Amino acid sequence: MAKLTHLDAAGRARMVDLTAKGETARRAVATCRIRMGSDAAHSLKTGAAAKGDVLAAARIAGIQAGKRTSQLIPLCHPVRTTHLSVEADFTDASTLELRAEAAGVDRTGMEMEAMVAAAVAALTVYDMLKAVDRSMVIGDLRLMEKSGGKSGDWRRAAP
Repeated sequence: MAKLTHLDAAGRARMVDLTAKGETARRAVATCRIRMGSDAAHSLKTGAAAKGDVLAAARIAGIQAGKRTSQLIPLCHPVRTTHLSVEADFTDASTLELRAEAAGVDRTGMEMEAMVAAAVAALTVYDMLKAVDRSMVIGDLRLMEKSGGKSGDWRRAAP
């Protein structure tokens, strides 16, 4: 079993010391899905949501959240993010997939920034469409790929 780097010898949570690590270009992509009823999907697809442009708000919220990851996740390091983006596409009639990409040059990866961006984008969609459908389900938050750093490149295998 791999050693848990966020625990000290006594088992207490700690922030990993990155001082000796070199900076490299890093990139990560994460996705999150939100399943909704046909009325909410129709409202989103036609741009008829009462609160306005749902996808524009979700993109901005995801980007803002990605930049604030170290403030939200206690042991995450602040990183110099050079790129954050959030895109959205329906994978079927009622499932919207949010895809977040984070990139930068730093001593640690961008995985958490991408995952936080995707999750907050999905939460924003829920917030803006909840008047139409409170039964929406957010799930399937996952890292899809990462590159850079000592561990190199990784990509999720196709299902």
